[in-house]
Amino acid sequence: MLLRDARDYQIVFLATFLCLGLNTRDWSINPYHIGAAIAACLLTQWAFERAFDWRRHSDHSFHSDHLQISQPRSLHNFSVNSDANSSLSKWDIFLNHIRSPLITALSLSLLLRTGHTTTMLIAGCLAIASKYLFRAHGKHFFNPANFGIIAVLLFTHDGWVSPGQWGEELWYVLLFAGAGGMVLKRVGRWDTTITFLGTYATLMAMRMVWLGWTWDVWLHQLMNGSLLLFALFMLTDPRSIPNARQGRMIWSMAIAILTFILQTLFFVPAAVFWALFIMAPCTLLIDRWCPGDRFVWNPSALVQKTLSVQPIRLVLIVVGVAIASFSFTAPAHAFCGFYVAKADTDLFNQASQVILARDGQRTVLTMANDFQGDVTDFAMVVPVPVVLEEEQVHVGDPAILERLDSFTAPRLVEYFDANPCAIRRPRFDDRAVLESAQSAAVPESRDEALGVTVESRFTVGEYDILILSAQESNGLETWLQQNGYRIPSGAHRLLQPYIRQGLKFFVAKVNLEGFEQTGFQSLRPLQIAYESPRFMLPIRLGMMNAESAQDLVVYLLSPQGRVELTNYRTVNIPSNVNLPVFVKEEFPDFYRDMFQTAYEREGRNIAFLEHAWDMSNCDPCSAQPLNQAELRQAGVFWLDAGATNRVFVSRMHVRYTRDKFPEDLRFQETPNTELFQGRYVLNHPFVSEDDADCQEAEDYRRSLPQRFEQEAQTLARLTGWDINEIRQKLPSVDVQPVPWWRRFWNRS
Repeated sequence: MLLRDARDYQIVFLATFLCLGLNTRDWSINPYHIGAAIAACLLTQWAFERAFDWRRHSDHSFHSDHLQISQPRSLHNFSVNSDANSSLSKWDIFLNHIRSPLITALSLSLLLRTGHTTTMLIAGCLAIASKYLFRAHGKHFFNPANFGIIAVLLFTHDGWVSPGQWGEELWYVLLFAGAGGMVLKRVGRWDTTITFLGTYATLMAMRMVWLGWTWDVWLHQLMNGSLLLFALFMLTDPRSIPNARQGRMIWSMAIAILTFILQTLFFVPAAVFWALFIMAPCTLLIDRWCPGDRFVWNPSALVQKTLSVQPIRLVLIVVGVAIASFSFTAPAHAFCGFYVAKADTDLFNQASQVILARDGQRTVLTMANDFQGDVTDFAMVVPVPVVLEEEQVHVGDPAILERLDSFTAPRLVEYFDANPCAIRRPRFDDRAVLESAQSAAVPESRDEALGVTVESRFTVGEYDILILSAQESNGLETWLQQNGYRIPSGAHRLLQPYIRQGLKFFVAKVNLEGFEQTGFQSLRPLQIAYESPRFMLPIRLGMMNAESAQDLVVYLLSPQGRVELTNYRTVNIPSNVNLPVFVKEEFPDFYRDMFQTAYEREGRNIAFLEHAWDMSNCDPCSAQPLNQAELRQAGVFWLDAGATNRVFVSRMHVRYTRDKFPEDLRFQETPNTELFQGRYVLNHPFVSEDDADCQEAEDYRRSLPQRFEQEAQTLARLTGWDINEIRQKLPSVDVQPVPWWRRFWNRS
């Protein structure tokens, strides 16, 4: 009987969450990967069970201390105890065999991302195999899904975990807590989740207080959907965690502490999964120190309590998920054409531009200056992870940002329908996307009194550079003001967290003599090269005196694939949609309004991916790919190594405010090579009636009003423009039937 076991609810919830993520969270998961995970888990479980059944029947005396395969079937992950087993039907026994692998497969589909089906097959096989290969005293100590994820991360270059995929909305927090609570109530493992989250939250709170961050940062980190899924569904697997309550609390507390260390000291994006994997073998020691009864799935004992209440709750949660899925829209299709215009950074007021070229722990950061005014007033203060020497700082060419902007900008493309009488017109929906500081020095004694140390001082191009370290934020603020740097009052509140994290400060002012010698009319971008496990971009200092939302475009260059955020959601900008042809004259207004509408709809706390492409080619080309010399100017340092010449560019557009972006941006490299462009299609209808008097032309003209209306509806949905005003700008179509005698006399 279904829904008689807590695992049934877990399967329903995990499957529902997967559908929710696909429909409302812009996940680009290949359905074949989900099928591969399910098939691999089910077949691997079946193979091991058949092998063990054959061995038990052929050799009753067979024993193995390592595998413990002579244990009763009740000690296997999917089984029930022997008393209950005798009263179960064949259907119940079948369900008991597939519940565990289904949970593992759904967990892999939710958490693991990969570019190839083979990798997901490997993950599923290794996940289930770990239950049989890593056992002691009849107990497997690795969580199967966790083992599969870590195995892929360790042994392939094709898998990654996206910690920011759920975001941090309250709706999902309540949904996950309600669903997880139903399962944990049945298995009695709330203590594990509460201890883990309580310990982790306490450690993060202590860090917040010490760093001087505000509490919205703490809430932002705790409301992460991926963290809650881990704590509620993976961490609480009753078959692989310690048996005794005291042991579980010690174990989950240790995982929380290790997660905190890996995340804050070593900057590991998937810290919770690594912590669980490392601590998994410790369950054997904890079970010896704190013995307890081994957990056994017993559906017969749970059926009365489960069926009495939970179906009502289950229906409520599933209905809630259906409501949350209302925003799902299917992408439209485009077809061959050519490039018309682009949505470059000029569309946005003072949009900052940054290039981050990253490979391993090596980074080249390029910061463009959009400063307007007297250059004597210019000053830049940027937190950096290490002390920089003069040879690590370079003045770049502003043209390189223009090249990257032009190559990656969302674009408008234009197509013209052919004469419907001249060629066989393909169905519209089947058309393929084929687009082809100078100031007087302050005495060092005063610097020491303020707790500020000048680690390095040099001039590069038109900039005087200082590298500072500080002990207290008040002292640093005072030092900057005394040395002629105009910074907002109260800046010490934002400087303190960086100081206590051990970061240094890259400070730049304009050297007037050097600026005059360059002959440039504006300031050139600054580039810095360094090595650090931190892959982040500080944005909090830029919010000190901001009165409105600010736009930031980040070009992320990697030899692997896409770069994504780990502490905020990364969402594809709406793309590949057909729009009315009049948008050609209003494209800047369209893109600005479309971006603002999408920004509001997504909660104003996400980063939009506007472009993701391999730099070796383009399809279509709004600008030619950057050559090797230009890529080196953009900071791509691995081309000279000879190991690989691959450069993958990801363009992110972030519109941020203080209340929606409490943390700096944290990134991770992934092997995801899926291509994406922000692309908007104009499809001009064929209008010459003199050359189109066939039956196909009549059918074609009759289809145009419906097509125009669909384009108008799309435009209104994307931008919020008034649909009636849009309709007034649509072309009119005069549908005149072709006289039958023309067709009869073979004139069509």
